[in-house]
Amino acid sequence: MKGLVVAGAQSGAGKTTLSLALMAAFARRGLSVQAFKVGPDFIDPGHHALATGRPSHNLDGWMLSPEENRAIFARHAAGADLAVVEGVMGVYDGFDPVLETGSTAEMAKLLSLPALLTVDAKAMARSLAALARGFAQFDPGLAWLGLAANRVGSPHHAELLAEAMSLAPEMPFLGGLPRAPELALPERHLGLVTAEEGGMDPEALERLADWVEQGLDLDALWQRLPEIDIPPQAPQPAPPGTGLRLGVARDQAFCFYYEENFRRLRRAGAELVFFSPLNDPAPPPGLDGLYLGGGYPELFAQRLSANRAMREGLAELARGGLPIYAECGGMMYLGASLIDGQGQAWPMAGALPLETRLLPRLRSLGYRRIRTRRASLLGPAGTEARGHEFHYSEVCGSASAEDAYQAWGRAGETPGARAYCFNNILASYVHLHFGSNPGLAPNLVAFCRERKGAPA
Repeated sequence: MKGLVVAGAQSGAGKTTLSLALMAAFARRGLSVQAFKVGPDFIDPGHHALATGRPSHNLDGWMLSPEENRAIFARHAAGADLAVVEGVMGVYDGFDPVLETGSTAEMAKLLSLPALLTVDAKAMARSLAALARGFAQFDPGLAWLGLAANRVGSPHHAELLAEAMSLAPEMPFLGGLPRAPELALPERHLGLVTAEEGGMDPEALERLADWVEQGLDLDALWQRLPEIDIPPQAPQPAPPGTGLRLGVARDQAFCFYYEENFRRLRRAGAELVFFSPLNDPAPPPGLDGLYLGGGYPELFAQRLSANRAMREGLAELARGGLPIYAECGGMMYLGASLIDGQGQAWPMAGALPLETRLLPRLRSLGYRRIRTRRASLLGPAGTEARGHEFHYSEVCGSASAEDAYQAWGRAGETPGARAYCFNNILASYVHLHFGSNPGLAPNLVAFCRERKGAPA
């Protein structure tokens, strides 16, 4: 098989659009394409899955060890013809402005893949060569596939760029992608509109494939890609049939999950039962635990509030002691109310003694390392894990929910990254990657198993 990393000169250069276009174009040629996303993003992988027909998986140099990243890549790239890894931010940007940790460059080197640099070339000519030389020479350990100029104004502009790039022979010029604002993916406060909301359809993927075929010589690009040697993957035995049912909220309002978290929960013996708090009349029957991920509950607050039977059903399960793990949007839904951007308070499940409100500005963003202050469904006191926090809302009122996390970010301890422990609920704004601590998923499943059938 072959593979590449799609990198950007900076955020907004067009690497998501180019990544999706490459996936769609090579899939249209009959190849099996496996997608990956560098960083803690949830939205891009959903679009990747639409373009490839296969789940996309997150890789992260800060949340996960090198061994874990390589294992995830090998496990899911095996059997594909092409692996496309979409980078994060600018190619050299990551957790720290000096270190490469968490960057696209770090991941490309870790996986021994060449990087395709995406540059917004609007209003550029000779300067593109200077930029290309700087990026190529900054880190001699990073292998470059070449440069794709985005937002090119005309065929003549593309010719000028190609001529200018003769001054940067260390960075092959792979072509110019015409400016096409109609292909821009719709965005909102947390990023792109999600795949679950129809942010991408088959016609849009066809247009993206046509666009990249027009701008880049994909046959030449394919020939430049090195072969990847994926070690044979040992067949994994079926997980033990424990009969444990873990309900997972998944719809337009709750769609921020790492696929690796699901895999680890299944390997630990959980049967994942997906349901929709928006559309289903009640929680699934016979649940032994709940996993409520993040998403956009603030955009669907009225509909979530109107589904009173679902809210009351979840509250009853919580009062009965059902183990519930909730992240960000899931925590907001479990609270007493959610105050939207217009100041309207919408009743939520009422399983947690807190309420949240949407703010007009970003409230928190960044990687988080957490350590539990007390025993919980994630494990004993002192359990550590890594994750990410990104939200425009805040807790504006809380009662007797115990703070269960000590958390750190790049600048040190972050007291605002609290976790609320109430009954058998553990809820926080932090999205944890279960690959950061192999014990998380088994501990959660064991906690649910121990309480299965216990008196309320």
